[in-house]
Amino acid sequence: MKRKYPNVYVDKNGKPFYNVLIGRDQNGKQKFKKGRRDSNGKPFKSERAASLEAARIKSEYLAASGREVFRLNYATFLREKFMPAYKGDVENSTYKSHLALFRYATKRFGKKLLEDISASDCEEYRTWLSGKSGFSKSYASMCYISFRQTLDYAVEIGYLKINKSKRTKSISKGKAIVKYWTKSQFEQVISQICVSDFHEHLCFIMIWLYFMTGIRVSEGLALTWDDVDLNHDKLRVHHTLDYKNKSNFTVKPYTKTSSGMRTISLDKDTVKYLSDWKKVQMEHGFNNFILSYDGMPMSRTTVNVVVTRYAKLAGVPVIQPKGLRHSHVSYLINEINADVLTISRRLGHSSPDITLKYYAHLWDRNDDGLAEKMTGNISFKSSITPSSVFNGNQHLLNE
Repeated sequence: MKRKYPNVYVDKNGKPFYNVLIGRDQNGKQKFKKGRRDSNGKPFKSERAASLEAARIKSEYLAASGREVFRLNYATFLREKFMPAYKGDVENSTYKSHLALFRYATKRFGKKLLEDISASDCEEYRTWLSGKSGFSKSYASMCYISFRQTLDYAVEIGYLKINKSKRTKSISKGKAIVKYWTKSQFEQVISQICVSDFHEHLCFIMIWLYFMTGIRVSEGLALTWDDVDLNHDKLRVHHTLDYKNKSNFTVKPYTKTSSGMRTISLDKDTVKYLSDWKKVQMEHGFNNFILSYDGMPMSRTTVNVVVTRYAKLAGVPVIQPKGLRHSHVSYLINEINADVLTISRRLGHSSPDITLKYYAHLWDRNDDGLAEKMTGNISFKSSITPSSVFNGNQHLLNE
């Protein structure tokens, strides 16, 4: 039976021996080494002596093979193996925004040996995320997906044979509805802005541009005047901004997805407002980024501050900056009666299916118009005489 020393046992004759796991073969099968004698070939006199020899054997094997798989805890695996690889695979903005997701998993499993994480442990974590954590369904789902991703990588590089979290259910994201402004609410907001003031003029252009084009926040922050054709009313969306501070930012030559690289048409009002803003910027000595008060790009935080400030002044719901993209879709549907294919292309989606996945609820009000058009649309005149003889329910016939 197993004794107080790890990997050390005693046979039926009371003689100690070790049986230690030293790794896995190419097929993932565990490899063990068993012994009853020390390095000098003498039988063990105690369990402790067997334990010391087992530790030496294991250390020598791992040193010779260059592997660290054995007894690696989750925190060490995440820090030394997964995170460096993950950082190289995703955008820097994604990496930074997802760090918190991995911290929750580390807090739960950090000291636990990687190979000792059981399906039951995973289920307990899933249950906690879904309930006691207090997270929204969407955020809890992201946390669990990220945790599963770490174990997938452990399997991929041979640290685990299977991902035991796959034996548990995923967490449903639920239906998250992003708040947005209606046309009248948008009008209330921009009515609060004094465009004769330089900084407020910038705030006006910012809110107007996002509402009237539906571009993503990072796409708007990356726009320069080279991206606008004011003569042909076109806006070229081909960049995104990765912003840390005014002296540390990168304009990436691509958008969130390949289909996001697009050119959209601008209405005459937007062209006029952009032309006026360009002249104001030039008067202040710069002509580079459109959404800028000093020639340098702005941060997402600034956009959020501006949107929140004027929403409160106007007495309308406070929305997130991405809510302006939803507001644009609502405006196109309810005011312009735009079709889903046109909206999909304008937003930079790969297909109308993606548009419907996120914005189908915005088409709900169109049903009112259909009902109005259906009223009185069917014309007919009832027959004066019956054209058939009723022979159904005998009880009714008798009456």
